[in-house]
Amino acid sequence: MILLDRVTKTYGKTKDDATPSLDRISIHVEPKEFVIVVGQSGAGKTTLLKLLTREERPTSGKIIIGGIDYDKLKDKDIPLLRRKIGVVFQDFKLLPNKNVFENVAFALEIVGVSNREIKHTVPKVLDIVNLKGKEKRMPRELSGGERQRVAIARAIVRQPRILIADEPTGNLDPKHAWDVIKVLEKINRYGTTVLLTTHNEEIVNKLKRRVITIHGGKVASDRANAKYKA
Repeated sequence: MILLDRVTKTYGKTKDDATPSLDRISIHVEPKEFVIVVGQSGAGKTTLLKLLTREERPTSGKIIIGGIDYDKLKDKDIPLLRRKIGVVFQDFKLLPNKNVFENVAFALEIVGVSNREIKHTVPKVLDIVNLKGKEKRMPRELSGGERQRVAIARAIVRQPRILIADEPTGNLDPKHAWDVIKVLEKINRYGTTVLLTTHNEEIVNKLKRRVITIHGGKVASDRANAKYKA
């Protein structure tokens, strides 16, 4: 599902000032896995996610996602790739002038899905993220946790095979953070591969999932049920 083979990403215009953000990292994530990626700020986590969504290209190494070899990926096919990868950010990125239903529907509208299909699909997705009955609420009327769940609904409404959640609980209190994590676990049970980045020790240690630790641009450890100390 996700394969990185000795991937390096270097920033800098010349060899003298080039600094590797990622240095020959190799990661293999199976379909339907739930994997947590941890590491201090500047460790390379953000670069890793940008490589997966093809916002950045590796300096060297091979990336294959869902059978798509990034070496052979043409620019015109990048939008199709991104439909297979849902992304959730720390800061929600909701459209403030659209209600809950409209925010989620927008992800379908921009790819030409019919109104009939939108009316059929969006309520089902809102039910998955426990927002049934809040379709007409505006973002300002929601708690932080509810806004993040709208963002998750928008990310999964096109049924991506992979969901990347980049610090999705970073701005939330513990209760709302766990509401979001429970939704991610539910989505994973439905068969979506989940890649979660977080600094939250409690979440990592309670989830007892596979934990990949990035340190200095390298994979420092990759273990199941690993304990984490930020």
